[in-house]
Amino acid sequence: MRRLILVFILLFSVGIFAQNTEYSILVKDIETQLPIENATVFIMKTKQTLISNKEGKVTFELNGASNVQVSETNYEKLTLRWAALKQDQFVVYLKSNHNKLDEIVVSHENPQKILQKIVINSRQKLAASYRLKVYVREFFLLNNKYSYYNDGLVNFQFSVSQKKATTTLLVEQNRSYGLLESDISADLMGYNLNNIMENYSNLKYFDPLLDSKTKKEYSFTTKGHPNNNNYYIMSVTPLDNSKTALDTYEIVYDPEKKLIVEFSVIILPTNLAEIQENEQIGSKNITKSSVRVNYRIDGLDYYLLTANEEIGYDLVLKEEIKNIQVRNSFITTNFNRQNFTYKESDVFKEKSLFNKKNKVLTKYWDISGFTATEEEKGLIDALEFKL
Repeated sequence: MRRLILVFILLFSVGIFAQNTEYSILVKDIETQLPIENATVFIMKTKQTLISNKEGKVTFELNGASNVQVSETNYEKLTLRWAALKQDQFVVYLKSNHNKLDEIVVSHENPQKILQKIVINSRQKLAASYRLKVYVREFFLLNNKYSYYNDGLVNFQFSVSQKKATTTLLVEQNRSYGLLESDISADLMGYNLNNIMENYSNLKYFDPLLDSKTKKEYSFTTKGHPNNNNYYIMSVTPLDNSKTALDTYEIVYDPEKKLIVEFSVIILPTNLAEIQENEQIGSKNITKSSVRVNYRIDGLDYYLLTANEEIGYDLVLKEEIKNIQVRNSFITTNFNRQNFTYKESDVFKEKSLFNKKNKVLTKYWDISGFTATEEEKGLIDALEFKL
């Protein structure tokens, strides 16, 4: 009997100590003491990737200890031993080398040719068989008021067809809060998840820069990265006399590996002002457009890490004009070379999570990699209450 009691106590104790503990890390600039947004925090034990929010905060669960890597393109990468982190909420300071001057990169090769090689090589590396577990979330604004929210934990299985990546989507969990009006254009009720992921992998955003008909409407400038000796920055801006080019690009890339590390595609307000509005019923006049994407280079592995998109339209209806904005975020929580098995009935074939009933098994958003700010938590709670 004593032996059985002892075994029970031992197993009970192991169960207690095996439980995960929640931790938070605040990432700040060592000089300004201000929070750093979009810093990557990598938990080396679990290989979980986290992205800091506007408050510089990430939250995660961990059983035991783990060293932590913290990085942001504009700062020096930092690897911390767990023993150096002594509180439940740690503060990590990153050092910026902002005193360095930008250096123009001089090359005998045309910058358009350089970009073409980088894009082609990055596409080839991304066009592989692997799977990503991704947390995706989406805010929907109607006339500048938050009216709808969804998020989900999904799996993308990548395969290669005619040298392009195609995806199969399976949804593990998801939730939706808020209401949308019936007269809202159907294509604005959320992004097509397969299409947007395939665009990130096939780098469709660069097609205008590689098209011989349109690339002449852009100006290309390449500089050394001011805070990272391993990277270059290519800026691509529409020429003043451009007739069709609107987007402004910034591409951070590794010149040795010829891989894109991150890019942004933005329509600046000055370019938006030049667009002639269409007053025809059903027209969508752009009011905002922004895409920011990051990739992870980890040895031989190369894949999407995070993506943020924001699109805004003035939708022309019969009796009024409605402003619609959609903000979408992706973060990869797990990369795996091994394909998963699934039934055809498990495949999610709708365009967005708007079309799927809520399925909540765990509080997956707490360990998603995106830590909601207090403002975001309030918005989500308010939309949930509407139901």
